[in-house]
Amino acid sequence: MSFKGLKSILYGGREVWPLIEGGKGVAATNHASSGAWAAAGGIGTISAVNADSYDAEGKIVPQVYDALTRKERHQQLIQYAIDGAVEQVKRAHEIAGGKGAININVLWEMGGAQEVLEGVLEQTRGMVTGVTCGAGMPYKLAEIAERFNVHYLPIISSARAFRALWKRSYHKVADLMAAVVYEDPWLAGGHNGLSNAEDPTKPEDPYPRVAALRETMRKEGVSDTVPIVMAGGVWFLREWNDWIDNPELGPIAFQFGTRPLLTEESPIPQGWKDRLREIEPGDVLLHKFSPTGFYSSAVKNPFLYDLIHRSERQIPYSRVEAGEHTVQLDVGVKGKNFWVVPKDRERARGWVAEGYTEALKTPDDTVVFVTPESRAQIREDQAACMGCLSHCGFSSWKDHDDYTTGRLADPRSFCIQKTLQDIAHGGPVDENLMFAGHAAYRFKQDPFYSNNFTPTVKQLVDRILTGD
Repeated sequence: MSFKGLKSILYGGREVWPLIEGGKGVAATNHASSGAWAAAGGIGTISAVNADSYDAEGKIVPQVYDALTRKERHQQLIQYAIDGAVEQVKRAHEIAGGKGAININVLWEMGGAQEVLEGVLEQTRGMVTGVTCGAGMPYKLAEIAERFNVHYLPIISSARAFRALWKRSYHKVADLMAAVVYEDPWLAGGHNGLSNAEDPTKPEDPYPRVAALRETMRKEGVSDTVPIVMAGGVWFLREWNDWIDNPELGPIAFQFGTRPLLTEESPIPQGWKDRLREIEPGDVLLHKFSPTGFYSSAVKNPFLYDLIHRSERQIPYSRVEAGEHTVQLDVGVKGKNFWVVPKDRERARGWVAEGYTEALKTPDDTVVFVTPESRAQIREDQAACMGCLSHCGFSSWKDHDDYTTGRLADPRSFCIQKTLQDIAHGGPVDENLMFAGHAAYRFKQDPFYSNNFTPTVKQLVDRILTGD
């Protein structure tokens, strides 16, 4: 079957390809990649999540958090985020040279999201065409977009989520909603919007879910001129041929998150790019360790295995003798009020014999066993928290009211800001969280990348437009 081919669309008053560069978290998308994507005629997306700033010599400014209190460090974080994103937008706008369009991407669940978004839009008027936003329920996105006269593109994972956002707020600013991004919870990289009703181990076909989204949009009176953006798992457009010009789905655009990581302009370090070429099917894991509380997809590596094994060395306890909890835990903990099942005490003694001598309490009345080095690192990272999330499971930080979630800090999680900043700036790929979409194994299989070929963004966009 021959590839139908894409038609250009009007976006922000310009003719562009319906190809969107995914925004990708901390510093994995920047001015160089998104400016080039726009220059190639698509929609480039700058990640406005702790974006990099530059000094007078053009070197990246390290984000140092030296304030004494977490609340003050949070203010430093917000300032870094605004300064960095503004700088990225200005540079991308210059590279684009009036072609394509530049969007910015924010996570609603990031700390100070609203303040960051307003701060960036205030200083980049006329340069940003639209704001994509997911990770949570960004009800206020529409009113912020209206204030700065930019388009908004909510990221959702189900028709139900869209309907809730539309009914509560988006219907009031219908004319600025440029597209709805359907981010598939089983295929996309990074944080995923799986609901409690969905099984992480049972992927659903995206077609019926997107058809249901379009049906919901039509019921709510959303014009068929508003495209749905398919995000997650998109590699060859020819594989989505039956989605293009399909009256049931209406207009469809496509978002590429994983594929643009391996381009000349991609800002990720060479070690990360090299690792992408080695990924096999099944190497990307949908897991629940993120301090956001969301599921997320990352490459299986020693960092992720450490989190998996840490949670496996876990036993429930009660503070008094009750039910099957008939013996007192006598390793890893101080005090006597840890009552456990006899076989769990044996398991705990075994872990201690292997060197996992420290038991850390979790918010769920369990303890996990870790090495003394691991315990020291966890405590150090928790103490250094700078409030990068609106609610953080790892440190119990909350970015408003009394600044605490009221739950015990969870040692089964990790500092996401630290690891994402580290991997993006040259830290070891095996010792950090490495987000990727579930199609990442295709780098190794796709002949386009053979003989270590790394395309420019323009070469990649041209290739995508052929159907490959």
